[in-house]
Amino acid sequence: MPGRDYLAIPGPSVMPDAVLSAMHRAAPNIYEGALVDMAATLGPDLRRVARTQGHVAMYIGNGHAAWEAALSNVVASGDTVLVPATGRFGHGWADTAQGLGVQTEILDFGKKDPFDLARVEEALAADTAHRIKAVLAVHVDTSTSVRNDIAGLRAALDRTGHPALLMADCIASLGCDVFEMDAWGVDVMVTGSQKGLMVPPGMCFVFFNDKAASVRAGMAQVSRYWDWTPRANPEQFFQYWNGTAPTQHLYGLRAALDMLMAEGMEAVWKRHDTLARAIWAACDVWAEGGALSLNVADPDNRSRAVTSLRLDQGRATALRRWTEGQISLTLGIGLGMAEPGDPKRDDFFRLGHMGHLNGNMVMGMLGGIEAGLRSLDVPIGDNALGAAAQVIAG
Repeated sequence: MPGRDYLAIPGPSVMPDAVLSAMHRAAPNIYEGALVDMAATLGPDLRRVARTQGHVAMYIGNGHAAWEAALSNVVASGDTVLVPATGRFGHGWADTAQGLGVQTEILDFGKKDPFDLARVEEALAADTAHRIKAVLAVHVDTSTSVRNDIAGLRAALDRTGHPALLMADCIASLGCDVFEMDAWGVDVMVTGSQKGLMVPPGMCFVFFNDKAASVRAGMAQVSRYWDWTPRANPEQFFQYWNGTAPTQHLYGLRAALDMLMAEGMEAVWKRHDTLARAIWAACDVWAEGGALSLNVADPDNRSRAVTSLRLDQGRATALRRWTEGQISLTLGIGLGMAEPGDPKRDDFFRLGHMGHLNGNMVMGMLGGIEAGLRSLDVPIGDNALGAAAQVIAG
């Protein structure tokens, strides 16, 4: 089909031309020279995105790799972690911990609401023996689009005097939703390259502070590959990666960080907030027809990077197939919202609005969705695009 395809899923996000162009080059020398010099500039700018003065370790891998890398440095088989969950990815991080022999205490808050901080605080207060070594918290669950209060978790830990590490999954949120690692008291944070950082999948990052580094120093054993100490403080370039570097990704990451630094993180957050509110405004109008609904009712609890929606009678799958087949617009599947075999599994879909995104793109996506809804004879309210345009217009 003529024109560009639009991948509006919650990661991989749209890749900027500048990133793709930077990656499109011959393989460089991985031992000395320009690549080595350039790679040394990545850490400081990654820390600026995460808002931390701490350390960062870079890995070849996806978000699941980041989960395992972070855990491997601070908890051992037989240790216990507390996992408040608001969707598939909280449970996923818990499952990764279980695979390492770590005991997990899961507080399941469902798929529509954020953490109940009072319940989390009760669990921490009850742990008088301090068996819990870490709290694993997903900032934005990509499946449900629930955004959680990470600073509130730190406050709960502080009120109870609990020494557990606060670990945050910002795979969906970094570079999109407001996140302040140091100001919020986060000890360990993980993210991936393929969402707000606007780089193809294949790299992941673990940020950690001095408290977490001290815990690592006390570990009896850490996998050579996952050990963050040489990666964060390499004496030689290969120690960043425990082997060969992801060369083309590094050039792409440098270009993406240049774009983020030029825009400024406050402006990046504001842009994502405006575009998310425009999407919700259109969804609110469509919802007047009674068939479509936003998964998270309170806008304060919604991610600015992804929106999870329900379209009744199994029409979400039909809508996705229509937009992809007819106008080359790919929407996200309803990941984790219903179990396999559940007839309601076809009711859910997601919109990714993260990274390299502007108002023109959002208005095009919304127009495409409305065309699909009308083609499928889904009852919707009138002037959804006008409502979105008003938000963008200010």
